[in-house]
Amino acid sequence: MASSLSLPLLIVMIISVWSLHTVQCEELDVGGDNGWATPSKNTQLFYNDWAAKNRFKVNDTLRFAYKKDSVMVVREEEYEKCRSSHPMFFSNNGDTVFELDRPGLFYFISGVATHCQRGLKMIVKVLEPESPPKTAAAPSKKSAATATVVLGAPEFIPLALSSLVGVIFM
Repeated sequence: MASSLSLPLLIVMIISVWSLHTVQCEELDVGGDNGWATPSKNTQLFYNDWAAKNRFKVNDTLRFAYKKDSVMVVREEEYEKCRSSHPMFFSNNGDTVFELDRPGLFYFISGVATHCQRGLKMIVKVLEPESPPKTAAAPSKKSAATATVVLGAPEFIPLALSSLVGVIFM
């Protein structure tokens, strides 16, 4: 009886542990339904407002959908001037996917200077990856020796799994 329940339970546990380590990346459509298009005069901050409403993580991707335009990644000074002769990234295929490969700021502008000047530009802030929990400080000489285990810490998952497997199959 125990062995018939053990295998499904073990499979569920392995999948659960694996999913803890899976990084959840998203693909976001820049501008939502509007896509990457020159905003009207009264919405020149449209793309920065859109970016401010989202949380960007390393390895997320941005999809730029546009017609007769382009998208460039530039430095801050070029972003302010709405032009770049040497962008860090350039695409004009109408359906550009850009991966946010590091934390920090990304400056996007239209390759058409007049479109950029009319608000077709955006700053995206990519968050730092979450760091693992800090370990507990060493106990003082006066206190009793204690051990602290942080549940879910990657280094303890194999130990927990092997202990559970031992209990199941004993």
